[in-house]
Amino acid sequence: MIVNSILAKTKFYKKISNLNFISNKAFNKYIGLNYFKWIVKNTFFKFFNQKIKVENKKTDLTEIRNEMTLSEISHLIGFIFVTFFAIYTSVTKSYLVGLAIMAVNILMNLYPSLLQQENKRRINKLIKRNIKTGINNAFN
Repeated sequence: MIVNSILAKTKFYKKISNLNFISNKAFNKYIGLNYFKWIVKNTFFKFFNQKIKVENKKTDLTEIRNEMTLSEISHLIGFIFVTFFAIYTSVTKSYLVGLAIMAVNILMNLYPSLLQQENKRRINKLIKRNIKTGINNAFN
């Protein structure tokens, strides 16, 4: 999160705030992102980031998108850091331990980031539609 706070003040952040690793809905479904989304929506994970929530008609979609970007990039930074740690552990201790760390890393960092990217695409469509109609919130 500290690295993300520092990055947020740079021009590079603007470039990476529009990342889109997987734009194909079929591939998202193939890798199980729909199941991951269900888990996030229907378990205790739904309580983690309450800022990313459309609550009523006055919700500012650009603010939600900014929070999604913050969360997405934080997860990506975590994923990269833990990946290096898993590789180091695989080399120095045991490849099985490194593999276990990497499996958890994928579930706890990569998938949340991919889910944020998918949600940002959905939010972008709403924002574009609302700009055309002159509305700046979710449901008017």
